[in-house]
Amino acid sequence: MTTSRIAGRAAVLPTAADVDKAAERLAGIATRTPLVSSRVLDELTGGQVFLKAEMLQRTGSFKFRGAYNKLSTIPQVRRAAGVVAFSSGNHAQGVAAAAALLHMPAVIVMPRDAPASKLARTAALGAEIVLYDRAREDREAIAREIAAQRRAEIVPPYDDPMIIAGQGTAGSEIIEDLAALGLAPDAVIVNASGGGLTAGIALAVKAHEPSAQIYTAEPVDFDDHARSFRSGQRERNAQTTGSICDALMSPSPGELTFEINRTLVGQGVTASEAEVARAVAFAFHELKLVVEPGGAVALAALLSGKVDVEGKVAVAVLSGGNVDADLFARLVS
Repeated sequence: MTTSRIAGRAAVLPTAADVDKAAERLAGIATRTPLVSSRVLDELTGGQVFLKAEMLQRTGSFKFRGAYNKLSTIPQVRRAAGVVAFSSGNHAQGVAAAAALLHMPAVIVMPRDAPASKLARTAALGAEIVLYDRAREDREAIAREIAAQRRAEIVPPYDDPMIIAGQGTAGSEIIEDLAALGLAPDAVIVNASGGGLTAGIALAVKAHEPSAQIYTAEPVDFDDHARSFRSGQRERNAQTTGSICDALMSPSPGELTFEINRTLVGQGVTASEAEVARAVAFAFHELKLVVEPGGAVALAALLSGKVDVEGKVAVAVLSGGNVDADLFARLVS
């Protein structure tokens, strides 16, 4: 860990060493997801492209990595009070699964308009669900009130050193698996909501390949990272709903994540709803992979030429596969 001053106060930031420690905690528990390649994708982009298939992670997204790393560091004497999280679905499932493995109660504050499949799966993992109105209520305030009443630990979706370090293990695997092929990444494109996955991957990748370029990928109209990189300060989205990419609608980058990403990343790209839909369909038809819209934005950016990877080794993170069947059927038809 390292200490930085953010908004006039001291803040603890994770380092690449914390990602290494997280990898030790997750060994044998988290799934080591594969790097998938495709001749068709290489021909379309002109590069040597790999896709980090995090939809094959436990609970169907990368979120399990950070959740388990965070919960496993909570002292035993405090575990009986449980944890409280707020999420549109993927972090919810990650926390619920990690809590079940560690025998801890979990309460998840979820938006009423979250995909039905994500609500159902979170409940099936044993978590208590509290619903809120995404457009009119403050999910963090609700979570803080519940945590205070129960003396439970809050597990943020991204703005936490242990969460960031856990997500970074996906980046460690990217470096290690490419190295086994005699390769190193020139570009890594990461879907961004609050920025925890991007920050963790950037820490891991830059520690081994300082020249690698890291990009955030966001839906059009929810491009708070891209705008924040340009302005040098955390920008907010004008809306909180209205995208098929339900997993990528955080209002702004996190404080901790932006402190890391503005130094190690600093560049972002966007994809339209139509481009995301095409990417979901491409992953299904060409690669036989089920990817949710929010998990396909990095791939959409590659397919639409938003990141030039011609002659380069590139990795796009497919961050999740928790998509409602009806929506998926429409997108791939």
